[in-house]
Amino acid sequence: MNTPRPAAANEGRTSILATVAFFFVLMAYYIVRALREELVGAVGSRELPLFYGITFGVMLLLTPVFGALVARFSRKRLIGYSYSFFVACMVAFVPAFVMQDRIGARLLGSVFYVWLSVFNLFVVSLFWSLMADIFQSVQARRVFPTIALGGMAGAICGPGLGKLMLGVMGTPPLLIVSAMALTVALGLLLILSTSHDYRAPGGQDEAIGGSLWAGIKELWTRPFLRYMAVLMVLGDGIGTLAYALMADYTNVHFPDREARTNFYYNLDLATNTLGVLLQLTVTRWLLVRKGAGWALVTASLVNLVLLLLVALLGVGKIVLFGIATAPMLAVMMVGSRGFAYGMTKPATDALYTRVPRETRYKGKNFVETAIWRFGDLVVTSGVRLLGGLGVAATGMAAIGAGVSVLATWVSARAAHSPDLLPEAQADERQASGQPDAAGV
Repeated sequence: MNTPRPAAANEGRTSILATVAFFFVLMAYYIVRALREELVGAVGSRELPLFYGITFGVMLLLTPVFGALVARFSRKRLIGYSYSFFVACMVAFVPAFVMQDRIGARLLGSVFYVWLSVFNLFVVSLFWSLMADIFQSVQARRVFPTIALGGMAGAICGPGLGKLMLGVMGTPPLLIVSAMALTVALGLLLILSTSHDYRAPGGQDEAIGGSLWAGIKELWTRPFLRYMAVLMVLGDGIGTLAYALMADYTNVHFPDREARTNFYYNLDLATNTLGVLLQLTVTRWLLVRKGAGWALVTASLVNLVLLLLVALLGVGKIVLFGIATAPMLAVMMVGSRGFAYGMTKPATDALYTRVPRETRYKGKNFVETAIWRFGDLVVTSGVRLLGGLGVAATGMAAIGAGVSVLATWVSARAAHSPDLLPEAQADERQASGQPDAAGV
């Protein structure tokens, strides 16, 4: 029987280490995220279906590879190999950005977009799989908002540091700084994994095991994963709609490369500041007092309101609080993403503590990588089709509002999926080290 070392024994130290680790994970990502967005803005939304299509294909190819790694290697080795690979890739991109003008925005954009999308989804998904593995369900509702808050702080520091360095050192050094931040995160995650590992009877680190195709197969056998997949497509569709429309907006209004990069840094700063405010106020209260289902429903309702405002007011500039102006499209993008990062993500990750380990890693990873990018591909292709038919941004927003209504219903159902273990039973199983039951 495998025996985990539960985080309950030292919740404070574990949550602090996890919070700092997530700070560096998201700081690493957001330092270079604006570089990707600048490349997208340079070519406009017309190339997004190509970018998303390639990314979706890569995700499908990587799913069995990731499943094989999970089946073969211990959790600590899985994290070490995965994060080290992305650190090495980050350094390898430095010469490409030095020669950006020679390579061209379309070619470099397609390669870097696909790579950074894979990086973001796998690194963040693996982080939260580890968190769901070492924290019990009741703990998760207490500490996940705090851990997510650390990540949001990193997501604010990343763009801030990027803006500062961009004007002083240019683009390529940002990749080196990002690689250094991810290396720090890796060190902290290895400490966490060692402190709360699963031990086989002989005392060796135990691999998670199972089938390399389990991530795909579980989607058809577990109602909870099906709910998560549908919610991922619906919820991400709203954010992707805003993203595609914003790519066209920046292409027209910010022809200069550095101006586009700074604009996207400002969007990220506003989004992540909203996420922090949510973590400090509403999210933790909802998770502890009302449960994850209420948090999911609240975020979906906010998306509905934002989309209705775009449909009614258009995408042009509006006055905010009587002191500043901003495009309504930017307001929708900041609001939908802020609630996605600051409320939806902690809620869904708390629910994953109530499923077996293999589902936490393989099923969760498949939903949050391949399914996510499938939704991106569908939405951007739809935006391109609707645009070709003459549908304006306000009309697309009205369609998105209808999608938000459906997402609200799915959110309410997901938290009550019949295959989720009751919290007390899930915590007892995790604390005792009992093998996960396949049929629950």
